[in-house]
This record gives sequence, structure tokens and C-alpha cells, in this order.
Amino acid sequence: MLFGLDGIEIGIIIVFLTLFGAIMSGFPVAFSIGGAGVISFAIIAALDSSGLLIHQAIDTASAEYAALISDGIARDAISVFRYPELPRVEEALYPNGWQDSVNRELGLIIQRMNERVIAGASIETLLAVAMFVMMGITLERSKIANDLLTTMARVFGPLPGGLAVSIVIVGAFLAASTGIVGATVVTMGLLALPTMLRNNYSPELATGVIAASGTLGQIIPPSIVIVLLGTLAGDIYSTAQENRAQLVGCSDALTYLGEPAVVSVGSLFQAALLPGIFLAFLYGAYAFGFALLNPSKAPPVILDGGRSSVITRNDALVWFLAIPLVLIGGVIVAGMADIVGSQSTIVSSFSQAGEQASLRTNVSEACQAAMIELHGQGAWDLAVAQQAAINDAGGAQLARELTAEELIEARNLAISTAAPIGTGVAILFLGLGLTLALARGINPLADPRPLVIGAAGIVLAFIVDWTLILPTTTPGATFLLLSIPLAIALYGVYHGAGRLAQNELLAVVFPPLVLIVAVLGSILGGITNPTPAAALGAAGAIMLAAYRKLKEEGAGGQYILLSTLALVVMLLFGVNFDLRTGLESTTVGDAIALAIAVVAYHAAFLGLLFACWVLFRNGVLAPVVRETAKVTSMVFTILIGSQLLNLVLISFGGEHYIQQFLRSFDNELTVFLIVMLVLFVLGFVLDFLEIIYIVIPIVGPVIYGGTFDPKWVTIMIAVNLQTSFLTPPFGFALFYLRGVAPAAVTTGHIYRGVVPFVLIQLMGLGILWMFPSIVTIVPNLLP
Repeated sequence: MLFGLDGIEIGIIIVFLTLFGAIMSGFPVAFSIGGAGVISFAIIAALDSSGLLIHQAIDTASAEYAALISDGIARDAISVFRYPELPRVEEALYPNGWQDSVNRELGLIIQRMNERVIAGASIETLLAVAMFVMMGITLERSKIANDLLTTMARVFGPLPGGLAVSIVIVGAFLAASTGIVGATVVTMGLLALPTMLRNNYSPELATGVIAASGTLGQIIPPSIVIVLLGTLAGDIYSTAQENRAQLVGCSDALTYLGEPAVVSVGSLFQAALLPGIFLAFLYGAYAFGFALLNPSKAPPVILDGGRSSVITRNDALVWFLAIPLVLIGGVIVAGMADIVGSQSTIVSSFSQAGEQASLRTNVSEACQAAMIELHGQGAWDLAVAQQAAINDAGGAQLARELTAEELIEARNLAISTAAPIGTGVAILFLGLGLTLALARGINPLADPRPLVIGAAGIVLAFIVDWTLILPTTTPGATFLLLSIPLAIALYGVYHGAGRLAQNELLAVVFPPLVLIVAVLGSILGGITNPTPAAALGAAGAIMLAAYRKLKEEGAGGQYILLSTLALVVMLLFGVNFDLRTGLESTTVGDAIALAIAVVAYHAAFLGLLFACWVLFRNGVLAPVVRETAKVTSMVFTILIGSQLLNLVLISFGGEHYIQQFLRSFDNELTVFLIVMLVLFVLGFVLDFLEIIYIVIPIVGPVIYGGTFDPKWVTIMIAVNLQTSFLTPPFGFALFYLRGVAPAAVTTGHIYRGVVPFVLIQLMGLGILWMFPSIVTIVPNLLP
């Protein structure tokens, strides 16, 4: 054996050394990865053909191996790491020659490209990457980040370390709206770093907080990292759990686990929400604590400018805290008391299927033993009892079509149990009420009568819904009955919006905040998947940027506002009316609603085209499209190149060899800790894209094939990968900041500045390790 190492071990070393050398060569990373695959395969094939690479394989014809098989040990569980005493045989890495491997791998390459790049199940989700990138670049180019930084600095500057805290808040805000590390770090480096240095901030704290806050886009949804990880994690987790189930003697993962082995990008967005906010809190707490301990290095700063109104402490407590809490709490209590709820009378024409046992019990003895070990004897006994009760009742009841009498009875039951106030009405007018309360608090000295009139309209709407609108009332009649209260409420909201626009903080924060809520709310609430939400985000960012440009030119943004209103109309009519075409019969109200929705659709589409024209005319759209194409092309080119590199590892058994090594540890936590340490170390030299597409497919079948929650595993990996942007010497955030930092800021300042934040990252990982419910609580609460 060459250097006393197994041939597969030497092959793995050659692959990764070639990869590191290709990346260090200065060639574009997207092409270096594919080139590393071709070069490493040529080197390994040449050494193998020369007889220098010898693999010490287990002798499957030996009596010792046969004894293990007879003892019931699965073949996949037998490895040189678990049973080093087994007899070995020497063989080449490519027993039939490298030419045969090339012929075999070419077919796999075509299959992989088809599945993961061209027409696979994950392609629709990957399309979200392009649109999230476009959303982020558009918002960055529209100078919204400039306004956020300036405004937040004025608000938090007077506090100890206030400028640093404002950087963290803006970083979290931009993370939720752009998710692009480079754009965020460069923007904050250009705008905030000189201001912090002029006000005697420590260069280490200034550079560290900018670099760290810029990386929050890797974890706070919508995160491109989570989209890419999620598409991989879904496939890896499903396959790994199927293999795990078959290894213990069960037919499939659904039988063994008692639930489908699936994980979606939407559920990962839900899981990432609290960890992202938690990390931002840790950054801000460190900056504030640093300022308290070193007041001369992070002094309070009062910046000039800005528009403000006189708000007393009592007014702020009443209108910004007490009234909103009363309104939200009142709606929640009304919902719990069944005063607010669904008013739908639509019932299924089929009966509900009968109850099923919590676990499948008609399984083999080996599967039964494995399920008892996984779920516990109590869960198995409960499932057996449930199945026995079902059998005694004549077996599981299947869904059947209801008779006409049963349909009438079910509909009458739905009518009698419907809530007096509909959920949609409650949410709509609650939002209007919160707007009025906020407007009153912003300018308490202004005339309150328009806001009182709007509040009266809200009260009238609830009275009308309770007394006049029944579950059987048609959508058209409901719309007409609520039109007068809605018009009165909107009169107050119109005046309130004018007052809100006079507050600089709200004027800057509100527009992108609405976009963030629309995109994330649709994903986190389970309304849609990330791809349509990303399309909504990209279109919304274009219209928001165009509106800003029009305001800079002194022109009105009425067309953009009207197209936004058209989107709201489409949403309201789509929810409350049946807009399907081609039905045998339709109501007059639905026909009118369809006509209005069609007009609104064309208005929104024309508004989007007009927004694109405004950005194109101002020289914004072309750079946005170019940058989007560059980033998206880089991602997909790395995806293709990484598949080639992975297939090289697979061709001589390297991937299987690494997985066998990891599976040789009996402790699942130990395996995951090893993987996390490896990812952390690789983050010093590799970008997150290379780690996701090269390393995760290798170690994923092991760490996703155990008992850990796949959402927790994925978020832990995402937080770990976030450190790859901060760890010297090749942290990309450090390069971005170095490129825009003043000459007085040295590379040493930047490196020393990020060290505390890398330690905070590690502390955050440790907390998520000890308290995994931080990750899982939101997906468990939301659909």
C-alpha cells in the first residue's frame, strides 16, 4: 500500500487536495469544482492502473463473514471499521479498469443532471433561488438599506453602543428582505463604517458587527442557504430513513417511523425563524455589553436630521402597547370563545375515514422489535389496542359518498355551529384598527375626529357581521353589507396613513416590512410554497423600487399604488368568491367578482410592466438582471460541478468508505459532533455552496439516517455554515468588508473584530444543541 494507507483513503485525499488547489488557483469557483473532479479522476485512474492504489476489502467469501451474516447482521452494517479482524483481500480501486467506470459514471452523470438540474422534483424549489436573489438585489439597488441605516442610527445612536445595535437591527431586517451577504456587508460597510469611526467607535467592534450582521441573511428566512439545503435534505432524509427502515426489517419508513419521512423548505423556514432572531439578539447584546464595559470605544451618538413628532411616554404606552394588546387579545379571546371563526358552510360529499391505529401492527417480528425500541413498549401496546378495537368494530371504515339526506344534515350542522363573526372579517378590521391606533400614537396633537370615524366604521362592521351576515349569506351580499362600514373605516385609515408617513421611522420601515410579511407570511403560514412566494417578493421589490425612484423624480407613484391595490383586490375576491370558469352554473355575484378580478389582474400586470420601465429608464433594471443572472448561474454551475466531483468519489467507493467510518461510532451524538467539527473547519477554506453540494451529500445519509429531527439537523448545519463567512482567512464577509473599508482599517482590525462573533456563533450552536425546541417549536405550532 502506498504510504501505508488504503487505496480508497489515498483517493479521498487526492480528491480534496485537488479541490483545494483548484479553488486556490484563482479560477472561478464554479468551474474549479468541475475541473477538480476531472483532474482528480485522471490522477486516481493513473495511479490505480499502475498498481499503486490497493484497497484492503473484506473477504466476503470467508467463514467469519458468513458467520456474521448468519447471526442476522445486515451486509450494509459490516465494515472494516466495525470488524477490523475480518479477513481482507487486496483489489484495485477499479477492478474492471477505469474505462468501465467512465462508461458507468457517464450514465449516472446524465441521471444526476436530469434529477437535480434539469427536470427533477427539486427544480421548482430551486427556481425560488433566482427570484429571491432578484428580490434582494432590487431592494439593495433601490437604496432602501441607506434609509434604514440612517434612520436606525438616529433612533438607537443615543444609547451606549447604539450605532452597533442599529447595525444589527438593520442587518436582521436586510436579511429578511435580501438574504444576500455580499450586498448587505458592502452596503453597511460603505455607509455605517465611516460614521462609526468618526464617532470614535473601536475599529474592531465596528468591522466585527458589520461583518457578522451581514451574515444573518444565511439563516433568517428567506435564506438562499436554507432553500439549497432544503432541496438536498428532503431527498437525503427520505432515502436515509427508507434504508434505515429496511435495515431493521421493516418494509418502509412510514411503517417504522409512524409518519412520512419528509422535510420541506417551508418547514425549514419556520424552523429557522427563532434561531435567526436569537443570533441577532446575541449580536446586539454583545455590542451593548461591550459599550457598557468600554464606553470610550462605543460612545452614545446623537445624529442631526430626521423628522419627528412630540410623543409623550403615556401616549406611547397607551397607543403603541396597551391598545394594540387589547385589540389583538380581544380577537384571540373571541376566537377561543367561538365568537370569531369560520363561517364556511361547504361540506365534503364524502364521509370521514375511520380512525387508524397510531402505528402499523401487521409487521414482522424484527420490525416489531425495532419499532418497540424506537417508540417504546407503551406506544406499541397502545397501537395494538387501537387496532384490536378497530377490528372488533368491523375493520377500518373507508370514506364513502354521503347520501342527499346526510349532505343536508352535515350542511345544517355547519350552519348551526358557524361563528357569528368570520375570521377574514376579524383579521381585516383588526389590521385597520391597529393602523388607526398607531396613527393616533404617532401624532397625539392632531385632530382625532377622522380616526374616531374610522374606529366607528370598524365597530359597525363587526355589528353588521354579527347581526346581518349569516353563514348562508352569499359573498356578493356580504360584500355589499360590509362596503359601507369598510368605506368609513378606510376614511379613517387614509388620514391615519398620512400621519404615519410623516414619521421617518415608519416611512422607511413600513414598505419593505409589508413585503417581508407578505413573502414570509405566505410561506410560514403554509399558504403557499417558497417558489410562488419568491415570485411575489421579486415583483413586490420591483414595484417598491420603482415607487421610490418616482418619488425621487418628484413624480407621483399613483400607478404603482393602484397596481398594489389591484393585488389586494385580487386577494380579497379570490378568497371570498368562486372564480373558477367552465362551471355548469355560477351565481351573479361570482360572475361580477370574476370580472373585477380580471380587471384587477390586468391592472396589476400593467403596473408591474410600468415599474420595470421606470427602473430600466433609471438604469437600475439592467444591473439587477445581470447580477441575478450571474449569481443564479454561479449557483447552478457549482451544482453541476459538485455532482461531477461527488460521482468521482462514488466511482472508487470513497463516499461509501466515509459513511462506513461515521456509522462505526455507536453514539449518534458523537457522529453529529464530528460532522459539525468537520464543517466548521472546512468553513475556513470553502464557501457554503461548496460545502452544501460536496460535503452534505457525503455525510447526509448518516446524519439524516438517525433519530434526530431533520429540521434541527438542517438548521444546525445552516448556522454552522454561517460561520464560514466570518472565519479567517477566507471568510467572504471579510473580503467584502476589506474591499470597502477605509485605509485606516487594517486586515488585522477586521480579523480581531470577527473573533468575538465567531465565538457567539459557536455559543449559539451550543444553545441550539442543548435546547432543540428553539428550532422545532415554530414548525410544531404552525401548519
